[in-house]
Amino acid sequence: MAEAQLPGAAADFARFLAGLTARLDRRSGWLAVFLERDPDGVRACLAASELPPWDVVDALLQDLAAAQGAAAARTEAATARALHAAATAAHDAGPGAAAVLAGRLGVMLREQRYAAERLRQLTAHRATATTEEAAAALDAGLAWAEDDHRRATARCAELRARADALATPAAPVPAPPPVAPECPDQQAEPRKRPRGGARFAGVAEEAAEPPQPPAPVPPAPATAVRGARFAGVADPAGEPAPPRPGPEDARAAGGAVARLHALRARGRGGEAHVLLAELAGWPAPRLPLLAAELHRAGLEADWATLLWEVAALPPAGLVAAADALAAAGRGADARQLLRQGVARPAPEIADALHLLTGDGRHRQARALAGAYLAVRSPEYAAGVARSDPDRLVPLLLDAARGVSEERHRDLVHAFRVAGVLA
Repeated sequence: MAEAQLPGAAADFARFLAGLTARLDRRSGWLAVFLERDPDGVRACLAASELPPWDVVDALLQDLAAAQGAAAARTEAATARALHAAATAAHDAGPGAAAVLAGRLGVMLREQRYAAERLRQLTAHRATATTEEAAAALDAGLAWAEDDHRRATARCAELRARADALATPAAPVPAPPPVAPECPDQQAEPRKRPRGGARFAGVAEEAAEPPQPPAPVPPAPATAVRGARFAGVADPAGEPAPPRPGPEDARAAGGAVARLHALRARGRGGEAHVLLAELAGWPAPRLPLLAAELHRAGLEADWATLLWEVAALPPAGLVAAADALAAAGRGADARQLLRQGVARPAPEIADALHLLTGDGRHRQARALAGAYLAVRSPEYAAGVARSDPDRLVPLLLDAARGVSEERHRDLVHAFRVAGVLA
């Protein structure tokens, strides 16, 4: 949990929260659940050193309705919403806010995947339960898994909205650089997963890189673009274009979206998310087809979720997906995907650039470098170059020129300060 106090608006909300919890029974309801599952998170929120996600506040208002009536809860809900919104805005206006949001979104996406997989497992076991006692135990487990998944989904949506607001400011203000913690193996044993579900503050403690000065984000091109040009680099002569999808890919995309639509219609959100995570690993040429099918089916929210899932792929897969989107005329989606996907530690970006250039995929290497430079500070880029200055300094400088002349000048200065450029 953060130790430093949040801005004044967060302190105002914390005082409201303390007053609300003082009116509730600490031995029952959601407050009792939060105190049992995450006592440190409760204390941090009451001390104004952490801001709870809205679903937690809403659960406490449900406790208030049960204790003092719906009218009392409605009165407090309006105040709670206004204070929570003000506290959120103040928190996100601070330095390094994008880094915190990116890290927490990564945690919650893993929580969402875990809850979805848990739902799938419990549902399968429930279908084969042979005794009433076993069925009752599985029903209880399913109820908690459903709650965990609902909360993780709500928190992902809340964090995405906040991150999107920072990524596209109304005024031309530099956007803070997003930073995500290194993702552990998603197949790790459940007992080692970060605590989630009804955690009061909604995140597990993870180490993150220290915030850096914000990097100016260049304006997006006004017209549709193709190939790697969305990243500010021209297609080099002699490099093959991204592979085109075939009829089999179109049939697969249509079938997958039909299954997803059926799951949504039956309210099986956990299984729907498992399917989206599976689709993220499909061959890159199918991604534009999935985009078209999802929008045609009215599943725009699932397209946004799928983009975040693809952004978590290894860098080579991420860039291949962005290249496929741009080649299909979905330049805005390609740029968004790269912005989301380059929130990684510098060594991981360096390794990806080594892999891409070593395989002769120079267009994709420049696309990844350009996206990284567009949202990360030159100081971070110097950290990328440090592993192999002879190969990476020219690549990064070339990509920086495609972002802007100002970014190129800043990068030259950062390289000289870091000692990777004479």
